[in-house]
Amino acid sequence: MNFASDNAAPVAPKILSAIQKANGGAMPSYGNDPLTKGVEDKLKDIFECDLRAFPVATGTAANALSLSVMVPPFGAIYCHRLAHIEQDECGAPEFYTNGAKLVPLDGDGGKLAATELERVIALAGAGYVHHVQPAAISITQAGECGTVYRPDEIAEIGLVAQKHGLGLHMDGARFANALEFLGCAPADITWRAGVDVLSFGATKNGAMGAEAVVFFNMERAREFEFRRKRGAHLFSKMRYLSAQLDAYLTDNLWRSLAANANRQAARLAAGIANTPGAKLLYPVEANMIFARLPEVALECLAVSNILYYRSGQDREGNVRLVTSWNTSEHDIDHLLKVIA
Repeated sequence: MNFASDNAAPVAPKILSAIQKANGGAMPSYGNDPLTKGVEDKLKDIFECDLRAFPVATGTAANALSLSVMVPPFGAIYCHRLAHIEQDECGAPEFYTNGAKLVPLDGDGGKLAATELERVIALAGAGYVHHVQPAAISITQAGECGTVYRPDEIAEIGLVAQKHGLGLHMDGARFANALEFLGCAPADITWRAGVDVLSFGATKNGAMGAEAVVFFNMERAREFEFRRKRGAHLFSKMRYLSAQLDAYLTDNLWRSLAANANRQAARLAAGIANTPGAKLLYPVEANMIFARLPEVALECLAVSNILYYRSGQDREGNVRLVTSWNTSEHDIDHLLKVIA
């Protein structure tokens, strides 16, 4: 039983079936197929605007290539210190921007605050030749602590970006989970709030391996086509990525998959909160639970068949538990029984 990561979950059956269906004959290559065009059309409907969408295979490619069109080599990218682009992408954002500097900032619950961004950017030395130049802000939705930016929080950050002429990028690896928690329109937490580019995640939520880079700022999209090719993510058989995204977006499958993951996370969080000696470290707003467990619970987990994440240097019993599109109530009850 795996609660270490939603990346460990299998492919959702409807997505797997769509890949098989796409394999039924020849189609034009390099994204000139009807499936790829259809994905872009569906995203236009979902986000209620004109946009450009480009399938890629990994979240790292989506983030790094998105930022590459927004940031010069002498630019600065402001992000949370726990952001995936800072902690977990092996220098890919720096590589694909030809050396831009990531500027990690603190923020409660894994989220950046507009006031702190304004303070730091105002003191960054814009126009001063000895300093890297402010170029972009990157936020994660849902964040690395499982918390979710509200529409007004994103809009405030968007105003800071606009004031200083910066691009605003959103890492949406768990965008569907955040949206299910908020219950708002996708546009309300993207382009209406000032987001220029979204890394729209699917892999963590039931796809085999597919993400989409969504440009609300159309001026930046043309350059991305060349950067995607140069970055080795222009697939010749693009239809197999697009088939996943097409199924993902059909009949709100992406929303229903995320809804189950969130529902099971809430069930797990409630059980942990009622466990003597256990403590939730952050509000549970998506499908990630960060908790401090008593030593006896950790000992029971260690001899169980349950996989979970715990820092090797952690001495306080802090764990991360992640639910997935296919997590069941039985899975949650079994985990809670072990912990108890």
